[in-house]
Amino acid sequence: MKTEQEWKEQLSDEEFRICREKGTERAFTGEYWDHWESGKYLCKGCGETLFANDTKFDAGCGWPSFYAADEEGKVRENKDSTHGMVRTEVVCSNCESHLGHVFPDGPEPTGQRYCINSASISHKKDSE
Repeated sequence: MKTEQEWKEQLSDEEFRICREKGTERAFTGEYWDHWESGKYLCKGCGETLFANDTKFDAGCGWPSFYAADEEGKVRENKDSTHGMVRTEVVCSNCESHLGHVFPDGPEPTGQRYCINSASISHKKDSE
């Protein structure tokens, strides 16, 4: 695990606020909400592959949305009862960076909608 100072040196102020302080970006402002290039989405904190482009869908919510993680165990879910509501937070299983939340209103085959902050992920093209 990295120290808070090491995280601050690695991440931008906005990325730190979201990944380490469990913040969120405004809808329709993140780099990947309307990004459809093939490839994988990696954790901004540790580089772990989290989501694949073929599970990405347009949920109309303004954040990148996926119906499944790339592999079982890549993300972990935690109960989040902040802001007067109960939600399910999603974090990277490897480095515990906050990614976003998951909701049970996604498409088949899972019925899940992983609503992820663009600041928590980076994209790697299939050809890279």
